[in-house]
Amino acid sequence: MVRVSFPHVRSPVLVAVLMAGAAFLPSIARAQCEDMLSPFMVNQPANAAKQPGARKILRPITTDDLVRLRDLGPADGSVTDKPSPFGVSPSGKEAAFVLSRADPDSNSYCRALVVLDLESGALRIVDRGGDYMFDAFPMYGRVLRNGFTAVVTPRWSPDGSSIAYLRRDGDRDGGKVQVWTVRANGEGARSVTQSNADVEAVAWSDDGERLIYSARSSTEEAERALMREGRSGWLYDEKIVPTSGPTPIVPAQSLETLSIAADGTDSRRANEEEVKQLEARVAADNALRAVRSDGRRASAAHIDNNTYAPRRITIEAADTSSTDQPGVECSDASCRGAFTGIWWQLDGKSVLFLRREGWNKETAALYRWSVEAGAVPVPVLKTGDTLLGCVPAGVKLLCTRENAVTPRRVALIDTTNGQISDLFDPNPEFASIGLGKVERLRWRNNLGLEAWGDLVLPPGYRKGKRLPMVVVQYHSQGFLRGGTGDEYPIHAMAAAGFAVLSLERPAPVTSLHPEVRTMDNALKVLSKDWAERRSIQSSIETGVKAAVELGVADHRRLGITGLSDGASSARFALINSDLFKVAAISTCCVDERALTYNGLAVERTFEAMGYPAPDQEDLTFWKPYSFALNARTLSQPLLMQLADDEYLGALNTFAVLKSAGRPVEMFVFPDEHHNKWQPAHRGAVYARNLDWFAFWLQDREGPDPAKRAQYERWEALRDRPRPRP
Repeated sequence: MVRVSFPHVRSPVLVAVLMAGAAFLPSIARAQCEDMLSPFMVNQPANAAKQPGARKILRPITTDDLVRLRDLGPADGSVTDKPSPFGVSPSGKEAAFVLSRADPDSNSYCRALVVLDLESGALRIVDRGGDYMFDAFPMYGRVLRNGFTAVVTPRWSPDGSSIAYLRRDGDRDGGKVQVWTVRANGEGARSVTQSNADVEAVAWSDDGERLIYSARSSTEEAERALMREGRSGWLYDEKIVPTSGPTPIVPAQSLETLSIAADGTDSRRANEEEVKQLEARVAADNALRAVRSDGRRASAAHIDNNTYAPRRITIEAADTSSTDQPGVECSDASCRGAFTGIWWQLDGKSVLFLRREGWNKETAALYRWSVEAGAVPVPVLKTGDTLLGCVPAGVKLLCTRENAVTPRRVALIDTTNGQISDLFDPNPEFASIGLGKVERLRWRNNLGLEAWGDLVLPPGYRKGKRLPMVVVQYHSQGFLRGGTGDEYPIHAMAAAGFAVLSLERPAPVTSLHPEVRTMDNALKVLSKDWAERRSIQSSIETGVKAAVELGVADHRRLGITGLSDGASSARFALINSDLFKVAAISTCCVDERALTYNGLAVERTFEAMGYPAPDQEDLTFWKPYSFALNARTLSQPLLMQLADDEYLGALNTFAVLKSAGRPVEMFVFPDEHHNKWQPAHRGAVYARNLDWFAFWLQDREGPDPAKRAQYERWEALRDRPRPRP
């Protein structure tokens, strides 16, 4: 076990809103989010938190601070497969991006399109408004929403005078995502399209006269057909997903490419050339593929086309049959692994690539490779910060960066020497918030797989004092908000007197099986004898043991949390060990009833993993994983806070645990998904989780009279006689 520390030093805020830029800022009442650019955006010394007396002004963090963070791009620092939030101007001197901030009071989001001068650091808001946009993806033959935010990449017109972007307004256009444009000086923001389906991508035509966009075909006729079918009853088949209700899901419609004049007139189907232009623009958003001006491609592709194999950097000619520019494969070890971006440099003779490396890929490393010379890649930068959304901006890379104690900022990386310069701090108020120390712990699990965790301590923690500790899963990259799914407020828990172990899970057990080449192979390896669950359980136990041995964690007062795979790990830990005394989970439950509650499409997927079919009643298989089958031996208090489109899968667990007299409580949040997206819900989830662990691990109740009923319920759970197993 190895320890390193994150120095609690905040980067300076390098950007001020210049008075000269005030003309670009519309006069809007506070209720309309006029604070998108904070009035506290002023320069301050980098060592402000270290100066004598500086700590006197630092205040404790609250859950509200976390809910109201200003964001750009996906909030989860472990998500690396999304488009960049940055649109760089043709001159390379400016970048546009969408800035958002949750407002739990109105249960809505403040959103603004911002332009940042990459030389002076000056900012201007060119459009305000719009509602939350969902990421959507096809699965099981339908388009699914999991609650994640869609990343909007602004598109500059070829002459740099205008910006096109996607925006959704719930009170117009049927609440569908539309194409909007605005002049770069902030004038003339307007909706260009009136699509009856969400627009998914947009690009300018090469001459800047038209906008090319894609949207799925209308579902109106399919919906009418379903209503007609309902008169004689809906056939129960894969189109019905019980957790989403009894109405069959409308199948995913095909994507259509359309073209419209930039002024919103002359809408028509795109021609062949326009289709190619949009496809090229969308392909360019793939950070693992870069195309040189002559068509030569640099990519980070899976070896042997095996999606379970590492990636390798390769160069291909535009015409793969040509011998004029033969393909080049980089054989250096740095050219194999996990990559997050690859880009041609301006000279066209070398490429830059960004990869994750080191202990369980905890380090971001930027390399430069001279392709023509066939040289060994040269490291340019290595950092423990999380770098996301990187795009070229002249000879530099424009990225977001963050770490465990510092929220996301906008930064430029000098690709000649690796120097990083912060351009914009969206959350300068955090300079006045005192956070505790964060220590990185490293270990291996029983399979030899590397793992790590960030041990977050309360501000002013005295060495040797043992604390109740809460485990948060299952990624710990970037600023520590609330773990995967963002429901367990890590720094707020630490401020309340807990130690928090934020875990980065080990590589999946499939990494030990090079023979795995297909999804079915992988699923069977993961589920055989619960191999993946046992691997993660070993990692959790090892990390907790390390925190106990450091004299930080009290082994008698340990809690565990999780969403999705993290919830699965929490359930497995409660059933197969006596390590934890209390738990809170955000999704539930894969058990002997899951195949029934989730519908036929999911049932077939689970059967492919090796799970027994509903008619097999193989309770021995489910025993290590089912709360319901272990209800008589489980005594740990369990809090479940679930989305309304998933709670049905928890009813078996809840009913059996409650019937067995176990301390369990369940909340259902309306209009929610796998990842909860509503600000009011996030605030409520944060607060209840904090109260739950304080009640059970600290024997503490909050003074708010409005929570009296909550504590009376929990007191009844605590004081209820426990049935014998």
